[in-house]
This record gives sequence, structure tokens and C-alpha cells, in this order.
Amino acid sequence: MNLLYLTILFPLLGFLFLSFSLGRLSDTTSAVIGVTSVGLAAMLTGYIGLDFLQSDQKVFHQVLWTWMHVDQFKVDVSLVLDGLSLTLLTIVTGVGCLIHLFSSWYMRGQEGYSRFFAYMNLFIASMVVLLLADNLVLMYLGWEGVGLCSYLLIGFYYTNPSYIRSAMKAFIITRVGDVFLAIALFMLYDEMNTFNIVNIMALAPLYSFSYAEHIFPWITLMLLGGAIGKSAQLPLQTWLTDAMVGPTPVSALIHAATMVTAGVYLISRTYVLFLLTPFVLHLVGIIGAMTLFLAGFAALTQTDIKRILAYSTMSQLGYMFLALGVQAWQSAIYHLMTHAFFKALLFLSAGSVILECNHEQNIFKMGGLRHRMPFVYLCFVVGGLALASFPFITSGFFSKEAILSGVVSHGDINLVLVGLVGTFITSLYTGRMIFLVFHGKENIIYASLQKTTAYRVPLIVLLILSTVMGSWILPPLQGVLPDNIPLLNSSTIALEIISSVLVVMGIVMSALLWLGKPAWRNIFSRSKIGRLLSFLLLSGWGFDWLYEKLFVQSYLRIAKILSPDPCSIVINGVGVLALAMNRGLIISENGYLRWYLAAILLGAVCILALTIVI
Repeated sequence: MNLLYLTILFPLLGFLFLSFSLGRLSDTTSAVIGVTSVGLAAMLTGYIGLDFLQSDQKVFHQVLWTWMHVDQFKVDVSLVLDGLSLTLLTIVTGVGCLIHLFSSWYMRGQEGYSRFFAYMNLFIASMVVLLLADNLVLMYLGWEGVGLCSYLLIGFYYTNPSYIRSAMKAFIITRVGDVFLAIALFMLYDEMNTFNIVNIMALAPLYSFSYAEHIFPWITLMLLGGAIGKSAQLPLQTWLTDAMVGPTPVSALIHAATMVTAGVYLISRTYVLFLLTPFVLHLVGIIGAMTLFLAGFAALTQTDIKRILAYSTMSQLGYMFLALGVQAWQSAIYHLMTHAFFKALLFLSAGSVILECNHEQNIFKMGGLRHRMPFVYLCFVVGGLALASFPFITSGFFSKEAILSGVVSHGDINLVLVGLVGTFITSLYTGRMIFLVFHGKENIIYASLQKTTAYRVPLIVLLILSTVMGSWILPPLQGVLPDNIPLLNSSTIALEIISSVLVVMGIVMSALLWLGKPAWRNIFSRSKIGRLLSFLLLSGWGFDWLYEKLFVQSYLRIAKILSPDPCSIVINGVGVLALAMNRGLIISENGYLRWYLAAILLGAVCILALTIVI
């Protein structure tokens, strides 16, 4: 376990090697450095994990050095390993390694190949720092690191101005959440004089009956603001769909192993503070329920295969927030793990489809791919069934049922209904995507791609983990997070039956709707209500339009008003005044005798006047 720091160092060294090479390395060398560095981190994580689980230690601390020390203020660069951080570390390095390996095939021959792996390695290193940090300042360093890397990778194709705007949008919106998190850090330190997470969690209950109790709701609200920014929950969710302009492996990494999982981890890590503020904790559940509902319906009308998967990620993260809101902490992390498996599988499979279709992403321009790409079809079916939580044979079923069981145990019938509706909608849009892409007739001229081991191995591993085998991996969260509220066996069976029926109904209905051409579907889609609803859902419920009007245009109007720059006017005015005084002095010293006599006379008159007044 003393080698824990190497899980950060390996990807970081890979980033440094690739960065200093300035693109001079061949594609093969760049891929070897990029994949090997993350692969070593993944293997080391497995070794450390086995060592940790076999030991009697529940928490392992590793202090590397003192980062800042001013009077009583001290921040160390120190790492912590427990069941929660080990679970996330395994996901990040393991799934991240598979995505890196697939990327070596997917990105081959593209400009910036070395730069791509440099950014990806830094992404992994930043996420590992975020997960292993034992204090909030070091966690914030990793938090900002993943934000920077997401900006660099979303805007990887920087010659396209629209892609750059999408990268800027993602960067700015997530910065809003980061500001909330920074405020929470300042407030916590002001109250507790420490940034150490373990100390904060131990001290927080002692403030329950003090004046500081009233500040905790504000602290947890700020923490929640940071979480919803990174995890793309309402109302800071609009960046995630635009982030799809980056290379598809980047989307897989953001959605499955890094970035969006950070918000769930933050709330889980600081769960004691949220338990002290039940109102804010209930708000977490409400935000998750609203996001999974709205994102699920928005996915129903999308035509871009990657945007469908992006909305599905919002929805699944909504389930995780819903679980956190009802105190089903372990279920949230369990679903985060299984979601990483099948979402990485879906995105990598989507990348294969996009390349096969000559970079076409519109699902209505595809079709008949099940014969041309049988292996990818199998991957999509298994990943889609896991996303839809198809009963008993997929990992997604067991993790999502654990969340729904937690919601039922909590007793909020409204949240239960939203969760069940989300289950039906998920199976509906997943079936729609698969039937349109892989069934029907071929609508496009396809490319012929050479498949390599780097292409097949990640898909095979993720395919296996997306089945029921993935559900056998249970995160070691006992003693780290509170246990879920138990549910009666009869209630569990009834819930599983209802959920399974909804999943099957959604798949059957999607087959009826999109495998054929029912007249009533066309009648509805061409009606005024149908067109309006389709436009609203296609635009993501109009959040982009609303934010454009409220924030972007307001900012531009204010910028126009301030375009003369009042500060510059004031500062430049000092220089203008000095120049005027200089000209005045030049005029007064012009060599004419009458000017000097007049000045002497004027001075004498002023002195006489002052004498009389005084």
C-alpha cells in the first residue's frame, strides 16, 4: 500500500513524456507510453486493492510532503485509501485503461495523436488525485484538473470554431459549480479550522447544538452546487450534450470513469454533513429525480447517437443522486460502478459505428448494421439491456433495483413513481436507438475498418462486465458508508416484477414504433402538439435557449455598455491631466517679458488679498 502514490505518478509521467516530445514521437510510441502508463496504474491498483482487503486496516493514510504551512494553516499532500476511494480508483484506472487501449486503435492516423494521449493521461492523473486526496484542498486541485482536461479534450479538434464554443461552454458551466465548491471550502475552514476530510466528518456532529449549526445548510448547498456542476444535473446539465463534439473515447472516459462521477463521489465522501442537513439531502434526491425524468424524455427525440447516450448518462446520474437523497449510499456507488461498465461499452461501440459510417452520427441515416457489424451489435444489445436494466442477466438491473429498493424503503411514493417512469423511458429510447441503427435497411455507404486486438479486447472485457457477472463485483463499502435501509422480501419481489414488466414493455413498444411505420406515430409527429413537443425535447427542454437569453445576451449587453471601459477612462484621465498641466507650464515659460511681469503682478495682488482677508 506504500506504493499508492504511483497510481498518480505513472499517468502523470506519461503526460510529461508525451508533452515534452512536442509531437515528434511516432503513433506507436505515443500509444505505448499512453496506454502503458495507465495500465501500470491499473495493475498497481489491483495489487494495492488485494493487499488492502486482506489486511485488517479500514483506512490507510500516506503523507507525501507538506504543501503549505503558514502559522496554524497547514495542508499536506497526503493520500487516503478506504473502501470508497478503492472502488472509485479501480473504476478510474481499470475502465480508463480499457478506453486508452481502444483509443490507440480509434485515433490512429489522426492529427494530434500524441497530444490526445497526453491529455488523457493527465485526465486520469487528475481524477486519481481527486479520489485519493485526504483533504479538500488537494481534492480541489484534482477537481480543477479534470475540468481543465475536459476542456482540452472536448475542444481537441480546435480548428472547428463550434467545437471550441462547446469546450468553452463546458468549461464555464462547470466553473460555476466549482465556485460553489470553493465557497464551501472557505466556509468549512472558517468553522472548523481544518481541511482534512476525516477531521471534518468527525467534528461536524459536535456542532449540532451550537451556533455553527445554522451555517451547515449553506455549506451543504454549496457542496451540492459543486456536485451538480460536475455531474451535469439540473440546472447545470447543458454542457454534457455539447461535450459530445470531442473524440468518442473522450466521451467514454468522461461519462464512465471520470468527470461526471466526481459529484457523486463528493456527496458520498461528505455524507455526514448532508445527514446533518436533511432538507438539503432531500433536495439532492429531488434534483436527481427531476434530472432522470427530463433527460430520459429528451433522449427520446435525439437523432445523434452520442447525444442519446449523453442524455442517458444524465438520467443514470439522476438515479445516483436519487439514491444519495434517500440515504441509499452504497446503492449509489454500486450503480456508479455498473454504469461505468455498460456506458463505456456503449460509447466505444458507438465509436465503432461512427467510424464504420464515415463519421455519420445521425441514427436515421444508419440501418442494417447487425449484419455488417455482428460483434458490435452484440455489444450494443448487451450494453443497451444493461442501461435499460433488463432483469437478471445484466449488471444494470441489480444496481438500479438496489436504488429503487432504497427509494421504497425511504417511503417517498413520488420519488418511487419517477424512478419507475424513468425505467420505462430508458428502455424505450434504448430500444429506439438499437432498432434504428442495427435493423431495417442500409441507408449509407459504409467504410471498411481493420479491427485489431486493441479494438476487440476492451469491448470483450466491458461486454462481460455489463452482464450479470459485473453485478458480482460488490464494492467494499461496509464501515465506510452507512448500510442501506433493509426492504422486506415481499416488497423487493414486487418491485422487481414491476420494474421488469416496465422494461419489457418499453422494449416491445420501441420495436412496434420503430421497426415498422405505424400510421398513428406519423400522425402524432406531424401534428402541432407533436411538432412542438418534439422541438422542445430535441432542444433539451429549452434550457440552452433560456440560458442564452438570461445570461449570455445579458452579459453581452453589459459588456457593450462597459466597452468604453470606465476604469481605463479614469486611469487615462490622470495622464491627460498631467499632459494638460505640462502644456500650461510650457506656456508660462515662453520667454516673453510681459508674461513674467503679469505673473508677478498677479502674485502680488493675491498676496495683498490674502493679507486683507486674514
